[in-house]
Amino acid sequence: MRFLEKPSFDFLGRRKIAYIISTTLILLGFASMLFKGLNYGIDFKGGTEMEIRFDKDINIGELRTALLAAGVGGSVKNYGSQQEVIIRTDFDGDLSTLQNLVTNVLTDKLPDNHHEIRRIDAVGPSIADDLKWSALQALFGALIAILLYVGARFEFKFATAGVVAIFHDVLIVLGLFSIFGGVFGVMPLEVDQSTIAAFLTIAGYSITDTVVVYDRIRENLKLRKNEPYEKIFNDSLNETLSRTVITSGTTLLTVLVLFILAGPAIRSFAFAILMGILIGTYSSLFVAAPIVLDWQLRSKTKLKLRG
Repeated sequence: MRFLEKPSFDFLGRRKIAYIISTTLILLGFASMLFKGLNYGIDFKGGTEMEIRFDKDINIGELRTALLAAGVGGSVKNYGSQQEVIIRTDFDGDLSTLQNLVTNVLTDKLPDNHHEIRRIDAVGPSIADDLKWSALQALFGALIAILLYVGARFEFKFATAGVVAIFHDVLIVLGLFSIFGGVFGVMPLEVDQSTIAAFLTIAGYSITDTVVVYDRIRENLKLRKNEPYEKIFNDSLNETLSRTVITSGTTLLTVLVLFILAGPAIRSFAFAILMGILIGTYSSLFVAAPIVLDWQLRSKTKLKLRG
């Protein structure tokens, strides 16, 4: 870690490259969401979801055909292993009827493969829409609160750049959910309420990292009034680099263990946090502060910092 003792990286000299990388990742995510879409959980999609565990490996194709013949349409996918499946259906009936129907089909078609229905969840379409709207309200409410907080503590340019960086982080993570969702059997990457909680966590983590950088920039601007903005900003990023790397690194290792060892139920949450830490650290170095610098270089007024 000696490279962190007195770092002298030219972060701002490479900001245009960083802008290109960020724009490319966001556009790839948008393209994937447009053509492939997102794998919404039952919270946001509505319907009934049933998790079943078998004693032996299960042939998904045979199971899907048997259920369809019994009138249970929808998707049937492995969930974490070849012995676990998730059934999502728009079955028109109560849960007990669905459970009995599925149990009869499995007992009849797969008598040698004992099964256990672990859970059944049902969400109506109107409730799903309400949950989706509430999630969006929570996310945008958090962004407005962050904008007001950073604006009051620093300056409007800093606040706007911080919120742009959060949008950047969330959009890229959402794009990764679309790109990698369903690619690996152990990583379905569903967008549900826990994912929204992860996005709120990402927003908080990202702005905390960014505020540390902003605080050092403000301090250096007061002490070095006659130096160029670019040098002050770059030195501030280098001075906070060790804190950024150590804090992000330790948190990243913890979340990585959670992602590897966690079950499928919280793997989407862990993936969102994992990617959010990586991208949030990147944005605090290559997005937030560079946006403030470019904005200020085009402005005719001096920065009016508070505090």
